[in-house]
Amino acid sequence: MHVFSNPTSRHFTDLSNLLQGRIPRSHLLQIHARIYRVGLHQDNLIATRLIGHCPPGFALRVFLQLETPNIFPFNALIRILAEDGPFSDVFSVFNKLKSRSLAPNGFTFSFLLKASFRLGDGYCVNQIHTHILKAGFLHDPFVCSGLLAVYARGVKDLLSARKAFDEMPDRSLVCCWTSLIAGYAQSGQTGEVLQLLLSMVKERLRPEDDTMVNVLSVCSNLEIVEIENWITILSKFFDDSQSKSLGFDSVETVLVYLYGKLGNIKKSRESFDRITDSGRRSVLPWNVMASAYVQNSSPLEALSLFNLMIDSQGCRPNHVTMVSVLSACAQIGDLDRGTWVHEYLKSEGRRGILAVNKNVATALIDMYSKCGSLTKAREVFDQMVSKDIIAVNAMIMGLAINGKGEDALRLFYKVQELGLHPNGGTFLGVLSACSHSGLLENGRQIFQDMCQSFSISPKLEHYASYIDLLARTGHLEEAIRVVDSMPFEPNNFVWAALLGGCLVHNRLDLAQNISKMLVKVDPQNSAGYVMLSNALAVDNRWGDVSGLRGFMREKGVKKQPGCSWISIKGVVHEFLVGSLSHPQIDSIYSTLNGLVREMKLAIT
Repeated sequence: MHVFSNPTSRHFTDLSNLLQGRIPRSHLLQIHARIYRVGLHQDNLIATRLIGHCPPGFALRVFLQLETPNIFPFNALIRILAEDGPFSDVFSVFNKLKSRSLAPNGFTFSFLLKASFRLGDGYCVNQIHTHILKAGFLHDPFVCSGLLAVYARGVKDLLSARKAFDEMPDRSLVCCWTSLIAGYAQSGQTGEVLQLLLSMVKERLRPEDDTMVNVLSVCSNLEIVEIENWITILSKFFDDSQSKSLGFDSVETVLVYLYGKLGNIKKSRESFDRITDSGRRSVLPWNVMASAYVQNSSPLEALSLFNLMIDSQGCRPNHVTMVSVLSACAQIGDLDRGTWVHEYLKSEGRRGILAVNKNVATALIDMYSKCGSLTKAREVFDQMVSKDIIAVNAMIMGLAINGKGEDALRLFYKVQELGLHPNGGTFLGVLSACSHSGLLENGRQIFQDMCQSFSISPKLEHYASYIDLLARTGHLEEAIRVVDSMPFEPNNFVWAALLGGCLVHNRLDLAQNISKMLVKVDPQNSAGYVMLSNALAVDNRWGDVSGLRGFMREKGVKKQPGCSWISIKGVVHEFLVGSLSHPQIDSIYSTLNGLVREMKLAIT
């Protein structure tokens, strides 16, 4: 017989309040015993709250002791099983609910859909969909959102997901759009994703950051022609719109990303500048713009944008922002700014983020390595709780570019001890280490083991690094044989490596022909011309030097000016050879001329 709870009962009130707080698992048995002792084990409210604290097996025992459970303990048990499993038991409990002629509610279906998502069983999803229709819950936006999520992302049935979406009576809930967009994004259907985004904006809905992350992730698959086409479509969308809605900022953010991928950083910034103050309260457009700058070799602009973001105080940077900022610091060797970011992450970031966020840790390792602070790079690496192969690769490459070839080799040989498998990036790093440190025999063995022992086929960049090693160590004929035998057309990096080796070892007999090949694959790059010109000058072949410079003028090839950066008191100063654009250039030249006079006086 059902025991009705008495709201005035002291025991009922005490237990009801107790079960709403946090309860250590070790106390559950004591509380369960007390519930029995005071005769409240048949109370549905007490049972519901107790089940919410129990592991699945214990929760099931509590539930089975109820003689006449109502919908609430059923829902509590279904929720526990949907979260912790076994997921198939959820449907047995649901069938038991139906057999008692109880009416499921929105929570019941939401928990069932969560279990179906984790189970990944399309048949179960179809059955639940039928029950939702019969029970009249298709109008419930949260149930519909769960249904879309399990169709689109759980069982990847996009046809059913789209059909359910199109039949929704109310499509004003953004999470429903996000679920469908996420499903299309996971299957790589960029066109469908962008069309859905435009439809959202037309319906005056504002996409959330989760929506935009899916949109931008799938845009990374676009080829150049597709990017240009979508830029045209999105720009026309603006032109055809009568008035701006809240969602327009999202379309501008996509344009920032697409222009960045296209290399048109000016247009990318124009789109960013059109984003409203409200839109810039999200960190996403800032991150997209900063990333575009970094990927297009504009580190100073990325750091300037970061300063603007900090000064605006309307948006707080996250770990994605910091990865871009650290990459910018690495490009220009700004150790002071990179160290500031490190300290900011330790003081302002989420507790322990540096130990567990592999992307941030890897960016720090890369930055410190490229700024020459190997001790700090190694410190970050050693403090990582769990290392992945990307972080190991960054550390190996950091050691390589700083001439620590032996240390890079030692780390390479420890990779498998860390429970990791080397990939193409690992071998590229260790081959670079051998090249920078002249470790010829190690490099030969590693290049051979790459294919034979690890079943990794060398790509063009691996061949280029190995050829660089051979050329640097004077084995030019062997390097040329590798070029002739590799299954790729040599690119500018291959020919530049060979030409560099020829010049170092004074092999002008080979240098002229190799420089012609370098010019052939990269005709507008002055590097090949300059390297050969320098070699001819050393050999006093001035007529050939003059002829080469005339050929450059005829082809319109200009020598790229050298560029350097220096950070003073947190401000990065950029200098181009022959440029007078620095605001303090007069003072700089005056100081230099003074130093030259002092040196001349010292010599005399």
